[in-house]
Amino acid sequence: MTGPLLAVLTTVAVIGLSSCAIKPIPLTTDEVRSRVQEDRAVLTKDQEPVSGPIDLYEAMARALKYNLDARVELMHKMLAQTQLDLSHYAMLPRLAANAGFDGRNNFTGGVARSLITGNQILEPFTSSERNIFSADLSLSWNVLDFGMSYIRAKQASDDVLIAEEERRRVANRVMQDVRAAYWRAVSAERILPFLKMLDEWVKSALEKAQAVQDEKLSTPLVPLQYKLDLLNTQRYSQQLFRELSVAKLHLAALINLPPGQEQEMKLMVPEGEARTLSLPLDMSVLEDRALEARPELRMIDYRRRINARETKAAILEMLPSLNLQAGGNYNSNAFLFNNNWAAYAARASWNLLNIFRYPARAKTIEAQDKVLHTQNLALTMAIMSQVHVSVAQVAQAKKETSTAKLYHDTQSQIAEQTRLAWRTARLSEQAVLRERVNQVAAQLRYDVAEAELQTAWASLLAAVGEDLLPNDLTQEQSVSDLALEVRTRWAKSKELLK
Repeated sequence: MTGPLLAVLTTVAVIGLSSCAIKPIPLTTDEVRSRVQEDRAVLTKDQEPVSGPIDLYEAMARALKYNLDARVELMHKMLAQTQLDLSHYAMLPRLAANAGFDGRNNFTGGVARSLITGNQILEPFTSSERNIFSADLSLSWNVLDFGMSYIRAKQASDDVLIAEEERRRVANRVMQDVRAAYWRAVSAERILPFLKMLDEWVKSALEKAQAVQDEKLSTPLVPLQYKLDLLNTQRYSQQLFRELSVAKLHLAALINLPPGQEQEMKLMVPEGEARTLSLPLDMSVLEDRALEARPELRMIDYRRRINARETKAAILEMLPSLNLQAGGNYNSNAFLFNNNWAAYAARASWNLLNIFRYPARAKTIEAQDKVLHTQNLALTMAIMSQVHVSVAQVAQAKKETSTAKLYHDTQSQIAEQTRLAWRTARLSEQAVLRERVNQVAAQLRYDVAEAELQTAWASLLAAVGEDLLPNDLTQEQSVSDLALEVRTRWAKSKELLK
């Protein structure tokens, strides 16, 4: 009988093992297509539609609400908060409820034998029924686990703060990118038509210059120099066209507009702020502000605090563990004198090897703190350098903007005087065309200089850790309300940096 039984068991085992074999199953085309459709539907779901021209602060507000990088960091913060809430439950006692059924086909029983004579002194007896129901409800609390859970909860609270600082860092970077992209998009919206016009003028002027050269109406050097000036202007305009043609697309991506809608997006041209942007004379003010406000340094501070609490955890692990337990029990066995009873216990245990592990653990914690401290010093030096570089860039950008404006105004006057002289036949059409080209190029340079100034100022705000992110930002807040708050905080930031 053993042979057939063994064969049956072997067959069952083989079938069970073969059914547990797992093979990799790649995604089907329909599954991938379904995922793509779902993602495209969710990308811009529940977004406020664009109902008119977008100003700078509305663009910032839309980026704060809808930018996917910012939303990812918001999800990270929510996850960290959820993990903190979960860690609170680890400090509670353990309350366990158990119920069970035990049965057998015959009675359990036994006999007794004398240790002196070796004779059986009792008839076979049983003290248990064949079918027994049992249940218990016990409350246990490990004092050492409570201490460890408390430390882990404190560390989890620091993780929440780290996630918030990371969210601030990403939001400030997004604000910097939006500000730079918005000004470039404004320049593109205003300049691209002029670039097309300029390209037509340059082509016409090149044809006329070539005709003058072919007909030898002047010395060969004059039309060649004129053509070279025109080609330099054309090369500059083509370079600008290449850079500015994608400016709106970049801005639309930052504020999470669907691709293709950037062409319909209208922007409000903000007033130039070159005269209102001022810098403090004392650089130490900006340095102190940056070292206090930069989220990267705060994140390291929180990580060092987490590491310091790890020392307390290592000390707790060396202590004995005390486990307290109490509960109620029930058993349906009719042979028991009491079917219901309460039980309580206290047990202590001590892993002595943790004492020998502590020195190595302490060295690891100390080494980690040194690493974090060194990172803090390196980041401090980098941030101070960023502040100085950003201030120098803003100062230089202000000079370049002032020079570009003066150049533009002067060139406009020259173009007007040239036009008047041409109308009185004192200058050739070639000279008028050259000055018109120079006037458009001057306008381009002025707009680009203004955009570069705004980019430099945004970099300075990011370098000093100026936070434009509202503390009570919620997804329910409207774009208009958020834009108003960002505008207010931006105005305050300019005052604080004076």
